[in-house]
Amino acid sequence: MKQIIVAVIGGGPGGYVTAIRLKQFGIESVVFEKERLGGVCLNRGCIPTKALVKVADFYAEMKEAEDFGINVENISFDFDKIYQRKDNVVEKLVSGVEFIFNKKDIPVIKEQVNSIEKTDSGYLIKYGEETLIAKYVIIATGSTPKELGFMPFDGEKILSSRDILNLKELPKSLAIIGGGVIGCEFASIFSQLGTKVNIIEFLPRLVATEDEEISKRLNMALKRKKIKIKLKTGVVGSEIKDDKVILKLSNNKEESFDKVLVSVGRQPQINFDFPELKTGKTGIEIDQKMQTNLENVFSIGDVTGKMMLAHTASKQGLMVASIINEKENGKKWDSFTLKYENIPRCIFTNPEIGSVGLTETQAIEKYGEIEVGKFPFSANGKSLGLGNTFGFAKTICEKSTGKLLGMHIIGPQATEIIAQGSILLGRETTAEDVDKIVFAHPTLSEVVMESVEDLHKLSIHKI
Repeated sequence: MKQIIVAVIGGGPGGYVTAIRLKQFGIESVVFEKERLGGVCLNRGCIPTKALVKVADFYAEMKEAEDFGINVENISFDFDKIYQRKDNVVEKLVSGVEFIFNKKDIPVIKEQVNSIEKTDSGYLIKYGEETLIAKYVIIATGSTPKELGFMPFDGEKILSSRDILNLKELPKSLAIIGGGVIGCEFASIFSQLGTKVNIIEFLPRLVATEDEEISKRLNMALKRKKIKIKLKTGVVGSEIKDDKVILKLSNNKEESFDKVLVSVGRQPQINFDFPELKTGKTGIEIDQKMQTNLENVFSIGDVTGKMMLAHTASKQGLMVASIINEKENGKKWDSFTLKYENIPRCIFTNPEIGSVGLTETQAIEKYGEIEVGKFPFSANGKSLGLGNTFGFAKTICEKSTGKLLGMHIIGPQATEIIAQGSILLGRETTAEDVDKIVFAHPTLSEVVMESVEDLHKLSIHKI
């Protein structure tokens, strides 16, 4: 029976990154991935969605070209080419990862793992008609979209986030059930392309896990784009009639749409039998070192339910690779605890949102007295030049120590700028520390500087 050092179950942004790092450490692994490397993120999530975001934002900008002194007439688009470009972007990136695997001679088994069993000689992995023994197992099987019991996905009218990436034509009307990150991103994309979009959200605000001020400002921005938003509203039933989806709402109203995107969250995917493995309500239970209840069995990414972000999975995987490297090669690892609240969160709506650390409410609950500094993009020179001044940066610190606790940005390139917040919070920086940093001018990042200055009411350009 074939024996290997590490079996990585799942080839997404957690699994494939881990396998590459293990190879760099001289540790042989095999990756089980029945589809293509890259997982949901590269193939059916982050990357194709961002390709669509670019097109939607670009098209919206072109319609405002006259404001910049540029005359553009009869603007139109080819939906087939938009989706073809998306597919080309995905293919280029995924084939690049596959090329790395081939060059580094990292084997990929394109089979579904059926079961894993603990034995005296290691972990017995059964797949298809074959088996192998692994010393270490890393479970990185990701997550799947949640369905509503009374309206399961059909790929035609009732769509998952995967289905909507396979559309053949632009729908005239689209209902999005769920006003979270994925729902709001697709709302922004399709509304800018001309679809009449409705967001139906059961909770009292959009992107409810974000800072309340950011949520309110996003609501305002999406409404400006003529997106209809129904908060505190549930969907209690549906039927397909005359090629339309009729949604029955909790307010006793009915509305019809061409397509419906169900975006009510994702659930961990554990699609094999492993009786000894301990799981909880949110997924596979792990400790601070990503170890499960079983020795030498780790789990990373969405399947743990910790923070369902691709970069979380990758970081967890790199940490596991270092742990195994220490065990196998004796290479000392400077271990640390991953602070999930300090992992940046990015929402690619228009306007973009970038957040890291605690929200204002969370900071008050945890630290009591805090300071809040804000600075608007409307007072930033680069923003004025771009013609995009909607939004602001918000920084939160502990009042007694000045320690930065959170940063929240809504506005142009917020998903890029938030990297600065990640560094500052990750280094446990204080407002006084930031005062020693020189920010380049004219840049959008100056909103970070001035929001920190505003913690002590010293922002130069804020009235």
